Amino acid sequence: MRPVSLPEIAYGATAVRPDWDDLPPTVRSAINDRFGSPVVSAATAGGGFTRAFAAIVETAAGERAFLKAAPLADPPSDAYAREAAITSALPPEVPAARPRWTLVAGGHYVLCLEAVRGRVPELPWKPDDLASALQAWQRASTALAVSPVAALPRLSDIVRGELSWWSEIAAGRAPIPPSPAWVRSHLDDLARLEQGLPPLVEGPAMLHGDLRIDNIMIDAYGKSWLCDWTWPCLGAPWFDTVTLLVTVYASGLDTDRLLEPWGAPDAGVDGTLAAMSGYWLTRAAGGPSSASPHGRQHQRFSGGQALAWLAARRGWPTTG
Repeated sequence: MRPVSLPEIAYGATAVRPDWDDLPPTVRSAINDRFGSPVVSAATAGGGFTRAFAAIVETAAGERAFLKAAPLADPPSDAYAREAAITSALPPEVPAARPRWTLVAGGHYVLCLEAVRGRVPELPWKPDDLASALQAWQRASTALAVSPVAALPRLSDIVRGELSWWSEIAAGRAPIPPSPAWVRSHLDDLARLEQGLPPLVEGPAMLHGDLRIDNIMIDAYGKSWLCDWTWPCLGAPWFDTVTLLVTVYASGLDTDRLLEPWGAPDAGVDGTLAAMSGYWLTRAAGGPSSASPHGRQHQRFSGGQALAWLAARRGWPTTG
């Protein structure tokens, strides 16, 4: 078993968010009116990489819900509106919280979702948590084999337009981000792998598009719920499985064996690891994030683990 690698900050503690009392009074008043009972407690979510409000709230009448809120001028408000539309269209087999209502008040967009009381899985992954998460994604991907949502972006186009940083670096159009020394001798290989990825990820299925450990919640019964459906796209479901398994690789587990049931082509797995490592490491080199001070370390960690997994698969020497 490989040594375990852990991020600097646990994924359940990466967010820097306002609390309930930090929301403008007009927003809180509108929410209370919509519930028909005042909010009396709010447990702010610790995971995620935005500065927007997100909390499990409870009203004086005993009603519980998961609330998200962001100023209309900030990007998360658009993401929350997209999440409301996507989750309302998900088939019942998909284990995800469904929207209850939305409102606009006090210059804020508010999304109210069903409350899922749970926890973000800890690293290193525990076998039961991992089995639960993979089972949830398997159920979801089966139900989403044909997308229930029209006009989603295609993953192949996203790869070409946003996830081809090694190609830009190899061509001299972008600087190489901080990365292991061995990467320089494999720039052309990394570029070829990501350039070969788009046709391999074509497909009619709806993907989560951002499947990672902190977008999974495990409830008291051990059931996994898939959260934050803000970046869905059309493509091959195994792509999301690979992105989820990056932290599983960091946990020292046999990720290639876990991938076998998904029918992912070797070139597709390698291309995904190349594309995502280039994206994560380039973003990590972009300076402090205005969203979360821990976002860059997440990207550095994820990029480094994706590269390590890829090097192991390809038999590339990483020392000397």
